Amino acid sequence: MEDQIKGRLGGESGYDIRCAIDGDSIRGRAGGKLHGKDIDLEITERGVQGTVGTESVKIELAEGELKGNVGSQNLTLRGVDRVTGYMGEPIVGWNIVAQQQGEKLTGQLGSTILGRPFELDLGSAPGWVGTLVAVVAFYALDPRASVSVSR
Repeated sequence: MEDQIKGRLGGESGYDIRCAIDGDSIRGRAGGKLHGKDIDLEITERGVQGTVGTESVKIELAEGELKGNVGSQNLTLRGVDRVTGYMGEPIVGWNIVAQQQGEKLTGQLGSTILGRPFELDLGSAPGWVGTLVAVVAFYALDPRASVSVSR
């Protein structure tokens, strides 16, 4: 059975997100034809793996949290309907918070002033899947999200 996740990241100046969920596969696109990235994720017994554009995504369930990497960034997500987490390093990173109400998911990546809000229609997908799709789209399209700090 195929379901859809669609919505917007970053408000009016942001990007569209459109993904189809077919079984354990999540495939779609963040952004438009000229400035966009393909999303290809697979939910496995241990977590989620796949790609966004040419970057890899690998997240595993450990101690009740999803932990891993989206490209060069560390990612931790907690929760199902109310999702919290963090992407990046402790000093230079992005807080994640999202809340599912029925088939709608609203959330924020980063601070209220400099961050990016998102709103997605989930269909029958759980909130954590929508939050992961928003984080992956953010990493792929927002230049600030993929910047790493050298030590």
